[in-house]
Amino acid sequence: MERVYLHRDHQAEWIATMHGNRTPDGVITAHEDPRLISTSLADRLSTEAQQAATLCDAATLAHGGGDRPQPEEPDHYRTCFERDRDRILHSSAFRRLAGKTQVFIFPADHQRTRLTHALEVAQVGSAIARRLRLNVDLTEAIALGHDCGHGPGGHASEVALEPFLSEGFDHAPWGAFVTLAPLNLCLETTDGIANHSWSRPRPITPEAEIVALADRIAYSAHDLEDAIGAGLLAREAIPTDLTSLIGSHRNRQLDYFITDVIETTIVAGTIGLSLEAGEALAALRSFNYTHIYTTDASEAQSRAVISLLRSLTEYLIDHPASLPQREEEISIERQVVAYVAGMTDRFAFQLAHELLDWPVNRLPMGIDLRG
Repeated sequence: MERVYLHRDHQAEWIATMHGNRTPDGVITAHEDPRLISTSLADRLSTEAQQAATLCDAATLAHGGGDRPQPEEPDHYRTCFERDRDRILHSSAFRRLAGKTQVFIFPADHQRTRLTHALEVAQVGSAIARRLRLNVDLTEAIALGHDCGHGPGGHASEVALEPFLSEGFDHAPWGAFVTLAPLNLCLETTDGIANHSWSRPRPITPEAEIVALADRIAYSAHDLEDAIGAGLLAREAIPTDLTSLIGSHRNRQLDYFITDVIETTIVAGTIGLSLEAGEALAALRSFNYTHIYTTDASEAQSRAVISLLRSLTEYLIDHPASLPQREEEISIERQVVAYVAGMTDRFAFQLAHELLDWPVNRLPMGIDLRG
């Protein structure tokens, strides 16, 4: 039986909406018969006043143009932290996260990248901050920017780039003070990004403390989901004493930890997890460490990344003419590290193949054991 396909001229429909719809009083609208609304203007000053009146005493309040390395005039409509969030969201550094490893190089369909991880951290952090009446805009800005300092190939890039800088390579301060420095972000945002890792000093705002928790909660849940999807382990392998408490699926796990942070903070007056939830998160992360991050396949992937990135970095240091641009006042080592750290996985691996004739069979490979 021959199929009969209906035909719509999508191009004609698209062209027909080129100029939108014009109301009798000269307003251009997206749709015909737009609804009427009655509202008042929410400019920056009114938003700042509303936040001062409604957020909790510990919340970080937006203030004019913000405390920035280069002073700026305030925006008429947006608070300083809204502007930070928007700058990060529209930056090339943030977009490049779409091409950077979260856990699995060259992720299969639905597996996380650094970009989708950042979005999930922002969701978890905002859910907590909103309930605790803390500054959601600042929380989102820190969460979206927290991993912009990561190099290609995941955490293995930190090991790869470490020897080339006297202070070592840590994605958190690197992202805050190097990668995102051109955005002229507020002190509170930069500090939160620099100190989101648990091994770093305590950040200066409670919103950043939330992001530190949200980061670990988000990746512990979604890295496990991705590993199960890749066939690295079965859901049944998760210890039952853990799943009986937090569940075996990401949505249940996130609900458990988010709720616990909110309720624990309200009671204790300190942003954190209850002892039971804290031990559960540690157990989940430890399980992931053994069954995901340090498996033979993952270790092989990391070794391949380290070998390639170190060779590429050494080559570029020895051949600075290969850099897209040079700055005389900055050491060649630091310029090369900045260049390599900013690369996506695909660009770094392709460049190694082109410049070093890196064998294809030695390129880092993705992990998908589903057959």
